[in-house]
Amino acid sequence: RVDHPTFRPVLDEVYEKVRAGAALSEAFNAHGALFPPAYGASLLAGEKSGSLDGVLLRYVSYMKLIGGVKRRTVAALIYPAVLVVVALVVVGIIVLKVIPEFAAFYDSFGAELPLVTRVIVASATFARTHILLLAGAAVLLGAAGWGWIRQASQRALVDRTILRVPWAGSTVRRFNTSQLARTLSTLLGGGLPLVSAIEIASRSMGNRFLSAEMRAVGQRVREGEAFSAAVAARGQFPDVFVKMAEVGESTGALQDMMVSLADFYDEEIEAELGRFVSLVEPVLLIIMGLVIASLLLALYMPLFQLTSVVGARY
Repeated sequence: RVDHPTFRPVLDEVYEKVRAGAALSEAFNAHGALFPPAYGASLLAGEKSGSLDGVLLRYVSYMKLIGGVKRRTVAALIYPAVLVVVALVVVGIIVLKVIPEFAAFYDSFGAELPLVTRVIVASATFARTHILLLAGAAVLLGAAGWGWIRQASQRALVDRTILRVPWAGSTVRRFNTSQLARTLSTLLGGGLPLVSAIEIASRSMGNRFLSAEMRAVGQRVREGEAFSAAVAARGQFPDVFVKMAEVGESTGALQDMMVSLADFYDEEIEAELGRFVSLVEPVLLIIMGLVIASLLLALYMPLFQLTSVVGARY
């Protein structure tokens, strides 16, 4: 009943493979680029444990929670993004349309303009004259930057740099830790071994640097080290995560601890985003007002000199 032009042929192929005797997880893993790693792992865990229906229900709940957090995050950032776009559009109109008119008006009087006004007029003239060149350079720089970031090593470097940004870095770290904890709980609940769960959960993380750190943790666990000790040795995950993992290992309830940790971080992230939006809205409005007011003030300053100029001429 799926009518998506790309998805339906994939499901038809999965159906034919299962009908021919292949395992359901094997059939879906053949199209790994279209499905999250945690989905194929959940299917495999359900097949091995004999509770495929329960594992799938747990996976659906997991996706709902992750999707809800992402939707709330995007919704919280929409209004600040709109304010930034509006500010750029207004400044662009002033620079490209308003300032040239003022410049022509002042040239007709032959008055010497203040330094600030001359700088703004010169910048606007340059931007208007070379707008195609500037647009082309921006596109080329954007394309080059995007290609550079797409490289795996550079993406990990960028992700590591993001983690060092005040406030944003800690929020990104908590979000990725929450995603990791929820994925681990889903896979462990399906009966997957801890080492395999760590490997799959690391590949499902959005931050490449933290993903590499978690793969290193998986390697140390495979060699016999405790999960909490391996995480603490890397020093890249919050102390709360380490403590919860330690409690979970000692009590045999690692899955429950991961669920509790993910719930805690999701609530904390939502509260932080709410505070961020409440703070950033007035700050952006103030910045927009100051920028636009500064431009207009610089343009109108010479008007105060026009009286003396006109009086001297007439």
